[in-house]
Amino acid sequence: MSIQILQIPWHEFWPPIRLSLQVALLSSVLVTILGTAIARWTSSRQWKGKIVLETVLMLPLVLPPTVVGFLLLVLLGRRSGIGRFAEWLFSSPLIFSWWAAVIASIVVSFPLVYQTMKSAFASVDRELEDAGRSSGASEWQVFRHITLPLCSPSLMTAYILGFARGLGEFGATIMFAGNIPGKTQTLPTAIYVAVDTGNTELAWAWTITIVFISFLMLLLTRRKNKTW
Repeated sequence: MSIQILQIPWHEFWPPIRLSLQVALLSSVLVTILGTAIARWTSSRQWKGKIVLETVLMLPLVLPPTVVGFLLLVLLGRRSGIGRFAEWLFSSPLIFSWWAAVIASIVVSFPLVYQTMKSAFASVDRELEDAGRSSGASEWQVFRHITLPLCSPSLMTAYILGFARGLGEFGATIMFAGNIPGKTQTLPTAIYVAVDTGNTELAWAWTITIVFISFLMLLLTRRKNKTW
């Protein structure tokens, strides 16, 4: 196996890895910020219909990725108002672009980040936050200096889970971003094409790579969170 892997075409091997890491890094940062903000907002408020909103936010966790990709096509495609506005703004359509892969990764990984941070905020001692407010701290100061530090282990876990989920995303990505070599072809889509065309050596090389990266990320999560 090692001899075969060394014989793979390196000019084909690296681009999907580089693109996957770029997509996963950017999408994980954005989804962590977004998931944390929305989790904080929903955990600190009660209103009628909240359970409906939270159910919608969790839908990508249970929907088939291809369905998520199709919905993204409908909502952000060239025929939609948002899609046309984005195309006018950036002089390029979102669909079948590098940003489409980022958006797909954000959507499918959002439920993991959101649920992790929601549980973290629910576990924070409210008396500590109230003590900060009674000392004259603003809500932002309470969040920044009290709540967020207490949730830092969960924040790290949320980021790593978002990264790993974004790295392995396939269905929504291939539907919304496509599989354009050097532009939108990520590791999962590259593996699919390699297997489909009978290029077993290249498929094995990419598979070992993504398994290794995912293993390292999950190992880091377990080391940061001993309660797993």
